[in-house]
Amino acid sequence: MIRAAELSIDAGAHSITVHPRPDQRHIRASDVRDLSEHLKGSPGVEFNIEGNPSFPEFLEMVRAVKPAQCTLVPDGPDAVTSDHGWNLDEERQRLDGIIAELRDLGARVSLFMDADSDQWRMAREIGADRVELYTQPYAEAFASKDTETVLARYAAAALAAQSAGLGVNAGHDLNLRNLGHFCRIPGILEVSIGHALVADALEMGFSNAVRAYLKVLATSSSHETA
Repeated sequence: MIRAAELSIDAGAHSITVHPRPDQRHIRASDVRDLSEHLKGSPGVEFNIEGNPSFPEFLEMVRAVKPAQCTLVPDGPDAVTSDHGWNLDEERQRLDGIIAELRDLGARVSLFMDADSDQWRMAREIGADRVELYTQPYAEAFASKDTETVLARYAAAALAAQSAGLGVNAGHDLNLRNLGHFCRIPGILEVSIGHALVADALEMGFSNAVRAYLKVLATSSSHETA
């Protein structure tokens, strides 16, 4: 884990994202702590921890590590992967106090949201700094060539979120083929690339894979990359 972060940073990545889950299949709690300590030696590189605050161990980890950004994701303990964003009508009261605590820790708070949400102003009212658009529907549309209609929906969501005072991140199933097209949307601040980057690294090497993604971003607009 440390070596992967080192290679990413040396290749130009601006931030490192981890998603600890209760079964620890992505990363162990000890890895998160070790990685946090290691990143203190890399000024300007942010640490983003994402996960579901319903898991007590997740919030304990965030309190101990105090990341630059905490992305809250409503994935259940049995979820194979994140597959939907928050419904703030149902979760607003609970998230309100959690977001306040995270901001008191010094973390920027991002909420994982669906592009068809209409809750951007509510997200800002409860203290979120950013939202992360869940991009699997875009990736599926790109693969089926029904791209422009879906991309327009994401562009409208990004504009609505920005108009509510939120920064906009994006993530899930973005890859070298669909990323540049997505980043035609103005004002995307950060994208998180996970599975696709690792898959590409098997072919081109880890550092070269990171550089390939940064090149796509550089030719589309200005972004941070996790």
